[in-house]
Amino acid sequence: MRINNEVAKALKEGRAVVALESTIISHGMPYPKNVQTALEVERTIRETGAVPATIGIIDGEAVVGMTPEEIEEFGKRKGIIKVSRRDLPVVYAKKLWAATTVAATMIIANQAGIEVFVTGGIGGVHRGATETMDISADLQELAKSNVTVVCAGAKAILDLPLTLEYLETMGVPVLGFKTSELPAFYNSHSGLKVDYQVDSAKEMAEIIKNKRENKLQGGILLTNPIPTEYEMKKEVIDAAIEKALKEMNKLGIKGKECTPFLLKTIVELTGGDSLESNIKLVLNNAKVGSEVAKEYAKIK
Repeated sequence: MRINNEVAKALKEGRAVVALESTIISHGMPYPKNVQTALEVERTIRETGAVPATIGIIDGEAVVGMTPEEIEEFGKRKGIIKVSRRDLPVVYAKKLWAATTVAATMIIANQAGIEVFVTGGIGGVHRGATETMDISADLQELAKSNVTVVCAGAKAILDLPLTLEYLETMGVPVLGFKTSELPAFYNSHSGLKVDYQVDSAKEMAEIIKNKRENKLQGGILLTNPIPTEYEMKKEVIDAAIEKALKEMNKLGIKGKECTPFLLKTIVELTGGDSLESNIKLVLNNAKVGSEVAKEYAKIK
């Protein structure tokens, strides 16, 4: 594992560090928007007073704190594979370039000693999973790795009620930042309740501290609603999701290719509006995640 000097120094001094994934760069957005967004998220974290650590795998080595040049390469390089827990030993052995999903980022962040990880939305139980058993490894990882994940809920393409049920079964606390309702990624409302509402970064830091001190293994999910001014109209996004799902099923796309295909198709169907909402919610999560990391650094 290669931890860049700035991140290593911040960790050694007990300062706030925020992990970021690389799948959003290589598989989540088109170039050059992906690189611009990744660098803007890092800037937001710095402006909030924390140190960003974008995580990826380069030539089979886990990199914690990619340089702007490495992020640029991730944004435009072809053939970068999307990896989860199962892929890591193979990717390391074969010396490949790989982008880390939520699950893989959690593993590497935990190994590096980073508590807070910011992303857009987690994976979850896919629609139709009662037939296909298509459930993201992100959910299992939340039960295993000691990392707090800040997101705008699970991606809206998923079965949100079943995702919540699965997280409950795995013992993962699902919290809402200043909300009692699970955000639905592109919308702030889903009609589903979170386990508990958290009203400040300081309160969240206390929850993390108590989980770690009592050796309660696993992650915490802090869901943070997209700002209302950047929400998409529910009927518009729902129609786009339904159309994208039909197209995916027609083409026979399965497994880890589902999410990138659906997100790309939804961007096309919404004329780019869903991409703009996605960017805004990630930036909002970066602010909240940085505040939580700062408060946790004070008390851990």
